[in-house]
Amino acid sequence: MLPLDPSAEDMRAMGRTAVEYLIGFIRGLDDAPATNAGAGLELARRLAGPPAESGECGFDDLMEQVDAAARRTLEFSGPGYLAYIPGGGLYTAALGEFLAQGLNRYAGLWQPSPAMVQIEENVARWLCDLFAMPPGSQGLLTTGGSMANFSAVVTARSDRLGESFLDGTYYVSEQVHASVTKAAKLAGFGPRNLRTVATDDRLRMDVEDLGRRIREDRAAGMRPFLVVASAGTTNSGAVDPIADVAAVARHEGLWMHVDGAYGGFFQLTARGRERFHGVEAADSITLDPHKGLFLPYGTGALVVRDGQALREAHHVGADYLQDLAPPGELPNYSEYSPELSRDSRGLRVWMPLQLHGVAAFRDALDEKLDLTGHLHDALTAIREVEVPWAPQLTTVPFRLAGADDAGNAAFLERINAGGRVFLSSTMIHGRYALRVCILSHRTHRDRIDECVDAIRAASREG
Repeated sequence: MLPLDPSAEDMRAMGRTAVEYLIGFIRGLDDAPATNAGAGLELARRLAGPPAESGECGFDDLMEQVDAAARRTLEFSGPGYLAYIPGGGLYTAALGEFLAQGLNRYAGLWQPSPAMVQIEENVARWLCDLFAMPPGSQGLLTTGGSMANFSAVVTARSDRLGESFLDGTYYVSEQVHASVTKAAKLAGFGPRNLRTVATDDRLRMDVEDLGRRIREDRAAGMRPFLVVASAGTTNSGAVDPIADVAAVARHEGLWMHVDGAYGGFFQLTARGRERFHGVEAADSITLDPHKGLFLPYGTGALVVRDGQALREAHHVGADYLQDLAPPGELPNYSEYSPELSRDSRGLRVWMPLQLHGVAAFRDALDEKLDLTGHLHDALTAIREVEVPWAPQLTTVPFRLAGADDAGNAAFLERINAGGRVFLSSTMIHGRYALRVCILSHRTHRDRIDECVDAIRAASREG
């Protein structure tokens, strides 16, 4: 039975085993299949059961089980994973997380760990500055975009509607991410409060329809309070006309939230800043470092223009916290979010930024934009393939020309069957569409060329 505090020798041995395994795993990602999930459920059934009472299992045996489980999945971290929105899984971020969990510093309040909170606040302030937020703004690291969107909706509700909010209405495009409407549901807004705004021929929010719906709701006695623009939709990568949406929000007194979970970090690039024109007027922005900064899953972020509004929407005091200092030079993150107990999230973001430099992330994102342009050009040259929309970020939807939904589903299966790339599908305007999303820092020109070859071959097999 292993003691709860193993000996120094045992800790070193387990640490060496885990690190060497992880290095080998990452170095093997280029050759790993893009998906190996077929046997995953069978393995899951074999692994099912309660933990051992006496701890008779050795560390090496456990590592074998971890390896087996990790390899019978989609290869989320590999260069051929082009489905959904990839997450990168940087090794340097994993080291930061290892240290954060081992050190076990509490960062929900600043007084217990001021320097650790400062490290996290360095990241939060950098995110605010990236979007030209004013000094009173506040950034917050979350578990993902879903929690960031939830806090944004709660803050908008508190700031614009107050305690009585059931007559409030919020506005999203028909292409918005489901986490936004889920956040609104959790914040107390049902279907009667939701307004789905039409999109234009580029799948972007139709600003004229937005204005019309707001006016109709006011005339009906409702209180419009929130509009959500997308800085890159999951379906197609479409970027809403953010400056125009901001103008409507400002004129109508609505809180404008920008869901940049997928695309927001393209703000680091010149092309991204151009496409996100007007984002600096946002009241809040959701970001996912586990997407655009290639970090491990579970790393999201929210930035809010009015940090005090964020705090007022979330803070609830307690007598047992009376010995601890209020926000001052440093924030109490627990007062700005739903979480009191939270892990220290700064190291997993701060260490990669410090070690690699911001320029490395900018260059990688620029490469993804270049690769997307290359993919789009190559797909439009395949006679059997229909590419309805030019890419606005790094997602390209396409179809097998002349095929119905079932035919396109079979087309996707043929593409993925080779194992070198893994693509996903969606429905756009009621029609089945395949989609490629290029965002992993490990995806380069060679793998995109393989993807094109797989699509071309599959298009001629049907």
